Amino acid sequence: MGVVKEFAVYTLMRLLLFVAVLAVVLGLWILVFGEESSLLWPLVVSFVLSGVLSVSLLNRPREAFARKVESRAQRAASRFEERRSAED
Repeated sequence: MGVVKEFAVYTLMRLLLFVAVLAVVLGLWILVFGEESSLLWPLVVSFVLSGVLSVSLLNRPREAFARKVESRAQRAASRFEERRSAED
């Protein structure tokens, strides 16, 4: 369950960061271009900008998730090796 929690926390934080960046970009977009302009570009800009920001701002949750996944993968590999050596 630990891996699921870490994944959920990182995903939620990533989503919140995207929504916050979208709100700022959309507000600036409406001020500059007016309400009648296309919303495609603010979405694209927000997606790219939140991705870039998440690299630095969400480093700690991403590392925690990676550590959980790595430890789970190591446990699974060791159990597999134990079963394989028991069959020999």
